[in-house]
Parts: sequence; structure tokens; C-alpha cells
Amino acid sequence: MIRKLEDFDRYVAIAGFRNVKVNDVNGFFDIIRKKLENANVQFFDAKLIAGWKHLYFAALNALNAFKNKTNISNGLAVETLLYASAKRQINKAVELLGIKPESSQVAVLVIAETRQKTVTILETVSELMSGERDDSVIELTSEKVNGVKRLFDISNLELEAKLEKKSFQKEALIDLVIEHVALLTTQR
Repeated sequence: MIRKLEDFDRYVAIAGFRNVKVNDVNGFFDIIRKKLENANVQFFDAKLIAGWKHLYFAALNALNAFKNKTNISNGLAVETLLYASAKRQINKAVELLGIKPESSQVAVLVIAETRQKTVTILETVSELMSGERDDSVIELTSEKVNGVKRLFDISNLELEAKLEKKSFQKEALIDLVIEHVALLTTQR
């Protein structure tokens, strides 16, 4: 999925990969940095990603943080990881949502100035990934629900209150995740 972020004159791409094997995460990131100098690319363990909106709103919040000079990190890609995890500490965000050697389902977020650059970066990432492209790994599945609720400390009571407004549990949970992601800006 590629979308234009009108307010920021940027594009965002979100993609998923299945059957990924990254035994040496640091080595993988070194290769990515060499191939994609100055690119804003972030990788997430997809097992706790609550759909494309989760990452889309993390990107919007990260861009907004840089625009307003309230960013926590020095890099846009890292800032998206912080927002996606709703954590202020980089180590904690990496621990929760970063890729690890055991991560077999990976979500990728790309932010670039033009649609073509976004496509090119995503194509390069696809060539470097060991698994096959499968955006369905990003979707919020029944298997992910409890882990996502734990990650964002969403209680059953909070979910039930949201369900009064939304009729589907997964949609309500995605909305709550987006709210928790947005709340990171208030944590100073």
C-alpha cells in the first residue's frame, strides 16, 4: 500500500513479508543502510502490528513530531518505531516491535519524498528480504488480539466501551491502538 501524506508532501508505503529469516539483524541493517542511504525505512515484527492503519498513524505522528520539533529520536524511521510501540524509549520499542532472528513475519514502513522513490525503496527492500511478499501478515488477526491488547495495555473494559460505538472487535481494537499511539505525544 502506498499513500500520499498530503500535509507533509511525502509518501508512505507499508508492506508485509512472510517466511523471513534474518539470523544477523545488525548485519541485515548494515546491508539496508549501504543499499538505501538516507532512506526512511523501518522494520517491525508483524506479530503485534494491528493492521496498516497502526503503522500509517505511527508515520503521521512521527512526521508531526519532527514538524513540531517534539521528536524523541534523531531519525524519522526510529520515531515511527517509537510511535508504533507507543513507547518513549528506543530500546523498549525495539524489544517490543523490532525484528529479531526469530521474526518470521515482518512489516516494512517506507517514507519518501516522491511516489517513485517510495516504490524504488520498497522494491530494493523486497529484493533484500529473504521471505515472500505477503501484506496479510500486517492485518489484525484473532491470533494477534491478546498480544496487541497486552502491548498497549488495553483492558477488556476499555475495549467494551469502544465496542459500544463500533460493532466489530478488531475495528474497535485498531481504533484503540491508534489512540494509544497518538497519546505518546502527551507523555513528556
